[in-house]
Amino acid sequence: MPKVALLNQTGSQVGDIELNDLVFGIEPNESVLFDAVVAQRASLRQGNHKVKNRSEVAGGGRKPWKQKGTGRARQGSIRSPQWRGGGVVFGPTPRSYSYKLPKKVRRLALRSALSSAVANENLMVLEGLAFDAPKTKEFTKLVTDLSVGKKALFVTADLDENVALSARNIKGMTVVPANGINVLDLLGHDKVVMTKGAVEKIEEVLG
Repeated sequence: MPKVALLNQTGSQVGDIELNDLVFGIEPNESVLFDAVVAQRASLRQGNHKVKNRSEVAGGGRKPWKQKGTGRARQGSIRSPQWRGGGVVFGPTPRSYSYKLPKKVRRLALRSALSSAVANENLMVLEGLAFDAPKTKEFTKLVTDLSVGKKALFVTADLDENVALSARNIKGMTVVPANGINVLDLLGHDKVVMTKGAVEKIEEVLG
């Protein structure tokens, strides 16, 4: 089983914690990680692109010239696709780009991302994380004491408003509850800092 140091909020080691091998100690599946990142980024797309088709452009109610006898090609409307200002054929319309991966694939991707963080020594476990009130200054001190770098993901057992509000104005710092972890966040931050309670919840679900 992988073992990491258990730290307090000042960055001092207070012990060790053994992690579940099935969650934090597997061989990362890069193919599944790629699929999970692509799927998640696709779901973030707004998909609000819009063009006007032939029925939506203004004008063109009258036939521009008679059908026969002019020597020109027959035309029914000056808003047909071949005319300047006409409708667009097969253009983009608002739609959702999101799609779902199978449940087992999603879980394997999470386990792979967590195991990759442990293998690269990017996972830190805290004994606990709590503030009496929202204080950006206190969270800044925590970041300095832990030396987490410019981008860090903090995972708490449950949603803690004081912690979330304290980190909100600090660039590169993200706070999520254990049930909100995702592959994009895990791979997109330099360090992953979890509380002991968050580790236990994650192991309970993915183990």
